[in-house]
Amino acid sequence: MTQTPIVKFEDARLAFGSRVLWEQLDLSIAAGEFLAVLGPNGSGKTSFINTMLGTTALNHGRVSIAGEPVRRGSAAVGLIPQQRPFGDNVPLRARDLVALGVDGAKPGIRMARRAVRNKVDELLELVGASGYANRAVSDLSGGEQQRLRAAQALASDPRVLLCDEPLLSLDLNHQQAISEVIHRQAVERGSAVVFVTHEINPILPYVDRVLYLAEGRFHLGSVDEVMQSSVLTELYGAPVAVLRVNGRIVVVSGDETRALPADGHDHIEDIELETGK
Repeated sequence: MTQTPIVKFEDARLAFGSRVLWEQLDLSIAAGEFLAVLGPNGSGKTSFINTMLGTTALNHGRVSIAGEPVRRGSAAVGLIPQQRPFGDNVPLRARDLVALGVDGAKPGIRMARRAVRNKVDELLELVGASGYANRAVSDLSGGEQQRLRAAQALASDPRVLLCDEPLLSLDLNHQQAISEVIHRQAVERGSAVVFVTHEINPILPYVDRVLYLAEGRFHLGSVDEVMQSSVLTELYGAPVAVLRVNGRIVVVSGDETRALPADGHDHIEDIELETGK
């Protein structure tokens, strides 16, 4: 018997006015699969996440989660957003923030205090945050705060975990730690993971497939299938070289003096991807 995909896009099209982000997208994501979503800013990566959250509607086609139409606030969907610092005077401890994910999603419905405390302790241990459970959130580093956001997202044991550039602005150690937490959710709990990122290096050992969005088009496949000069040249409509140097992949524009823009701003920077899965 064929297992129902956790996430399924069917002939999906998303456009804003005359600007098409993607169309004719057919995609099934299985339980335990880790999908990386790459592409420059403006290519529709966050909008892709939003269609699964139910906050952005497709122009054509459909998207479903665990066989059901997408709906806002579904417990089947968890979200780890980009890292943003909390204000200096946020009156919450780390465990209080996580508790909001455990018992704050449905107004009027409350778990017993002991059950909430036990669940929070379990989540803090899962993400490696037990050591600062009682510290003020505003006193924590960006990486420590991001672990708490991961704990919140995992509170409902979601069928699909959506990660919208959760490694942004984190140092390498915290990138690796958050990536490992997310990977464990896929392996141990069977969640489908959709991971939008510019920081591919920390997650590359875990990636099953890549969805690359660019210039209103997309390509889907394994890292080796997608990260090729011919594929990215076709997507961008301009010469692109994919170089493998000392176990790394460097993506550069055809003139070999500039790399593809990674963040949509005026400056140009390299995109380096580690290999060796």
